[in-house]
Amino acid sequence: MFAATASVLRRGALRYRDSQCTMATIVSGNKTAQQVKEQLKKEVAEMKNQFSGFRPGLVVLQVGDRDDSNLYISMKLKAAAEIGINANHIRLPETATEDEVLRSIVAVNENPAVHGLIVQLPLDSINTIKTEKVTNAVSPDKDVDGLTSVNAGKLSRGDLGDCFIPCTPNGCMELISQTGVSVMGKNAVVIGRSKIVGAPMHDLLLWNHATVTTCHSKTLDLAEQVGRADILVVGAGRAEMVKGEWVKEGAVVIDCGINHIPDSSKASGKRVVGDVHYPSAKERAGYITPVPGGVGPMTVAMLMKNTVESAKRFLQTYTPGKWNIDYTKKKPQEPQLSDADISRSCQSKPIGQLAREVGLFSEEVEPYGRSRAKIRLDSLKRMEKQPDGQYVVVTGITSTPLGEGKRTTALGLAQAFGAHLNINAFACVKEPSPGFCFGARGIAVGGGYSQVIPLEEVSLQASGQNELISATSKVVMDTIKAHAHYETKLSEKALFDLLVPLRRGQRSFSPAQLNRMKKLGIEKSDPLTFTETEIRRFVRLDIDPDTATDPGSLENEIMAILSLSSSVEEMQQRLAKIVVATNKSGDAVTTEDLDVSGPLAMLLKDALKPVLMQTVEGTPVFLHTCPLADIAQGSPSILADKLALKMVGSEGFVVTESGQGADTGLEKFFNIKCRYSDLRPDVVVMVATVRTLKMHGSAPPVHAGLPLPKEYSQENLKQLERGCCHLKRQVENAQVFGLPVIVAVNKFSSDTDAELELVCGQARQAGAFEAVQCSNWSDGGAGALALAEAVQRAAKLPGQFRFLYDTQIPAADKLRTVAQKMNGAKDIELSPKAKEKLALYTKQGFGNLPVCIAKTHLSLSNDPMSKGVPINFMLPIADIKANAGAGFLCCLTEPEYFQKPLLVNTIRRAICRCQLKLYRAKRKP
Repeated sequence: MFAATASVLRRGALRYRDSQCTMATIVSGNKTAQQVKEQLKKEVAEMKNQFSGFRPGLVVLQVGDRDDSNLYISMKLKAAAEIGINANHIRLPETATEDEVLRSIVAVNENPAVHGLIVQLPLDSINTIKTEKVTNAVSPDKDVDGLTSVNAGKLSRGDLGDCFIPCTPNGCMELISQTGVSVMGKNAVVIGRSKIVGAPMHDLLLWNHATVTTCHSKTLDLAEQVGRADILVVGAGRAEMVKGEWVKEGAVVIDCGINHIPDSSKASGKRVVGDVHYPSAKERAGYITPVPGGVGPMTVAMLMKNTVESAKRFLQTYTPGKWNIDYTKKKPQEPQLSDADISRSCQSKPIGQLAREVGLFSEEVEPYGRSRAKIRLDSLKRMEKQPDGQYVVVTGITSTPLGEGKRTTALGLAQAFGAHLNINAFACVKEPSPGFCFGARGIAVGGGYSQVIPLEEVSLQASGQNELISATSKVVMDTIKAHAHYETKLSEKALFDLLVPLRRGQRSFSPAQLNRMKKLGIEKSDPLTFTETEIRRFVRLDIDPDTATDPGSLENEIMAILSLSSSVEEMQQRLAKIVVATNKSGDAVTTEDLDVSGPLAMLLKDALKPVLMQTVEGTPVFLHTCPLADIAQGSPSILADKLALKMVGSEGFVVTESGQGADTGLEKFFNIKCRYSDLRPDVVVMVATVRTLKMHGSAPPVHAGLPLPKEYSQENLKQLERGCCHLKRQVENAQVFGLPVIVAVNKFSSDTDAELELVCGQARQAGAFEAVQCSNWSDGGAGALALAEAVQRAAKLPGQFRFLYDTQIPAADKLRTVAQKMNGAKDIELSPKAKEKLALYTKQGFGNLPVCIAKTHLSLSNDPMSKGVPINFMLPIADIKANAGAGFLCCLTEPEYFQKPLLVNTIRRAICRCQLKLYRAKRKP
């Protein structure tokens, strides 16, 4: 690399010998370092050309604020800037503990944008910190100082091409090479045995075939040893300890020392000298490095060289925007195993490994067993400037009670992108509700070779969010009872003393209480100035007991809040808006009025973290929240979708799901979830099956738990074609939102080729962008390859997303729009109770919220027996509840709808507990 310079030096050496001059040739570290940096600058420019926007990254971690350390760091940062390295300086205070230092190192180790990490020594902390422990915490792949035991071990055994060499010895070797003197076969003496200079210098010279002697403070015949050295490297840290008369004639002398000695002629009163007495040594040496200007600049240059080398190694396995992830392509067995047997046959990778593969840092991952982890919300903040990936929502037609495989298709599509097309892909699905763990649809999330594993953990071992929601609901209900009790038992002054207690002669309001006073129009912040009237208005909630919410509705709204919140702060704001009752004046009473929104947020903050798991083929999945699909929006959380979209990168895909059919679940996904998330999907995938379309074509009803009627296993194209009118209607429903629609026909073993082709043809005629057959239940991701390729093509179309209605129009008009455009109703029919509630909620300020129509999922109408495309029906609205915290008006087609989920889920949870006990009993050896 530096042959020209070496040639110049050799010619200078020959002229020196020919003239019989006694002065040594000075080997300038400044010049050589500058040449190294110029070469590195060219290499960095080549990297940028090859990978647009790429820059080698370097971090210098400092503890304390030592002046000498600051000087060295400024030199390193300046050199990095000259070369084009992105260098950052992290300074921890002198109060930093060992754990804090180690955590900072781990964070840098895991940052793919950083290729070199230096821990500036000494560690200037008031606390005890083990230097060796800190040094060895640096990843060997980023240890550009070459100080870890791993790199030192590789150097000591001669693996020079597979380690980072410490910078000062590496710089010394570069300077020796500039002299033109061959190291091979020479007698080399190293004075000093430190881990930073002496020991690695010995190894470097040895593996470059010199005969090496290491001397130190206990060496008795130091002058004699020095006198035999053809190459002398001194790093003892003692000013001018090596005398000129010790040096062999013509030897190469490399002085690593930096010492300060008194000098009255200098303004500072001292000057810098090396470990060699330079004036006398240059009279005998053939080549000598000065101090300063010798080894020092080379140390910095070699640090930069190691950083660039680390970046080169990184780029060898780096593909822009691609995860370095290991997928497991499963070979299906014939006959196909059960879901449980497939899950047991798959060895899921440790969740920490999966998290690293998809770009998460260890401090962002909270393991929840071997195969699950909760992801901290800090990760989303870290990635907020990264571009989002492509956003795909999976919906379906109106299904039979057995379901159509929407979730299985969603997981299979994500597997096709990841394991088969090598595209970053994430699936986001709802957590299994306890109510459905042992229903007719099975206990897995997905099914066959497109399911989340391990089955037992995902289906039977909850992540804890349901328990937290139950506890939160109990806090609210108990607080309501407490208020009602104490308002009848205590005076207003006593209530005020309880709510705003006197502490050290002072009272102060909580933030929630200040907000309550704003609502009451009380413009005071000092409790001591309150009048009796103001105290009464403040402490008396006057709850109408007949309007108090029930625990089931409350739990459902809290789950919806979890699903629709993008941060802890937003969750707390939503929790504060939950209407728990109405007072006797007709005003809403909220959890903020109860002053419990803060404690509720503390209880639920862990439940807000998405749960990371994996599919059969190793594709990452977020499971998060399970809001009901009838009286809520019924889709996985906004946070899961947002985080996944950042993680996959601009070329990746996130596949999320909506509950129920397109007329209900997809409508709520767009009009509720997308309003609050500000996310706009790129493609809609609609899942259809021959079985369901036969049902809509007048085949006998399907009942969960009973054998299918024979019509579903026999080819009947006429019946199927009649049922395709429903598919056409649902495609039109999805197209209303302005997005391309792809129909995925989920294949069953009883389906014939003619039936499948008929459905695909009818879907295309209905206006679908594409219609493809899918066999991901039996074939995994390979069975959804055609679907993935169709989604890729559709995602390139320019988006024209639009909402179904403007939230500012009257609530009745919003309901009418949904009923007519999604369900095909002639109009809506509001009951007297619904009209009364609507007037009340409009007065309370909730009239501009989106609407959520709760009706049967078995028909486009409110009659579950009405199949196909019902027409000329009135959609009844029997009751309305304001879910002000979640942010929508829940409108019921049946007056019992609020009671049903609570009753059904209570029964199902009891069944679930019994089944779980039986399952565990069977698993015992």
